[in-house]
Amino acid sequence: MLNKHDCKSELNDAQLRATPARIALMELFENSLEPLDVQTMIDYLQKRNITADNATVFRIVNAFTQKGLTRQIQLHENKFRYELAARGEHHHLICNVCGKIEDISDCKIEDFQDEISKKKKFVIKSHALEFYGTCNNCQK
Repeated sequence: MLNKHDCKSELNDAQLRATPARIALMELFENSLEPLDVQTMIDYLQKRNITADNATVFRIVNAFTQKGLTRQIQLHENKFRYELAARGEHHHLICNVCGKIEDISDCKIEDFQDEISKKKKFVIKSHALEFYGTCNNCQK
């Protein structure tokens, strides 16, 4: 996990000014176990008494994504979520009951991706894979 100083350095390395809202959102991303939507970011800033309107939060997360700090994903919810790009390629389990999102990083899809790429002579730039079902807690 990054502390406030590390977040400032990461923002500076990305050539982004280290404003209180940007630092706080980087800390939120670092500490989050699941992709975040913009409303969650807005609520987090409000709880920390950091003033940033909706448009500002959208601009911040778009800047993070353009600079490669975060990645935008869509999980069939009619909204975008964002997660740290540094966590690398991974996939998600999404509970249809409670909405919990869990990362899967030990998936062998990369081997399958390489096979498809060779077989179809297709250069794959990225992929998305989500599994929808019922989490262990909701099964009880």
